[in-house]
Amino acid sequence: MTTAGDVNTQVGMATHIYLVTQSMVDAYFYSADSELLVVPQEGKLRFCTELGIIDVEPQEIAILPRGLVYRVEVLEGPCRGFVCENYGQKFELPSRGPLGANCMANPRDFKTPVAAFEDREVPSTVTIKWCGQFHETKIAQSPLDVVAWHGNYAPCKYDLKTYCPVGAVLFDHPDPSIFTVLTAPSGQEGTANIDFVLFREGWMVAENTFRPAWYHKNIMSELMGNIYGQYDAKPKGFVPGGVSLHNMMLPHGPDKNAFEGASQAELKAEKLDHTMSFMFETRFPQHLTRFAGQEAPLQDDYIDCWESLEKKFDGTAGEK
Repeated sequence: MTTAGDVNTQVGMATHIYLVTQSMVDAYFYSADSELLVVPQEGKLRFCTELGIIDVEPQEIAILPRGLVYRVEVLEGPCRGFVCENYGQKFELPSRGPLGANCMANPRDFKTPVAAFEDREVPSTVTIKWCGQFHETKIAQSPLDVVAWHGNYAPCKYDLKTYCPVGAVLFDHPDPSIFTVLTAPSGQEGTANIDFVLFREGWMVAENTFRPAWYHKNIMSELMGNIYGQYDAKPKGFVPGGVSLHNMMLPHGPDKNAFEGASQAELKAEKLDHTMSFMFETRFPQHLTRFAGQEAPLQDDYIDCWESLEKKFDGTAGEK
């Protein structure tokens, strides 16, 4: 759907939407280019890897390291979801700073598989992604015949329902960085090669505050995906399975309905429920692929949600 940076110099990322209707049979894949973050939206998948088996379903994610050989099986299909292809430094937990030891994503909730192997002498195909090119080779057996391994770079899965969000308990809308699940550092402080950010259920309690995301532009390019439910800043149009892209330094914010509703709502404690959206953020501009720009279904009236916004400027506000 989008690409940013450069796979040859190992910076940046790409985003994909996957649709899987049948299992891989005697076929295997690995990417020499990138670590893969898989975010299911429908269906259940099984990743049979060199280092064990991972089952993943909606509201979970899987992380597949660069160079890991695996086969994908459909457990409940059809399967649909999102993939973030990370060309840069591997994903890690963000620094919690003054938040301390507990909250956000906790290390204890990331699960690695127990060791497993296949001893099958059957003709198999291995496809390799290398510098943006795909190469294929034929071998006489399953490549998942690894019976011992050592190291600390294994695939893992994470249940997004274990993410513990933090937020303002008095006033002001906090920066979305407090919702970061994983980050791939860029080497430049204050920005990231990729931030994986999660917006899930939670209580909104801030007073004297516009609670949805405010109107803004920043240096990070934001690709959002909806796993399920309704996103509070865009109640209509942003459907589960959909993505939106707001590129670096391009202004954006809530649509009129979200703005008027939040501006006039009584500021009492309110539960934001039945919602889970995410964001792939990067410090690089995200370019649309030809498929995304010309073939994928588009919401042609997306921009119209801002056309009816009314001017609210009052030069006398605050005068005594």
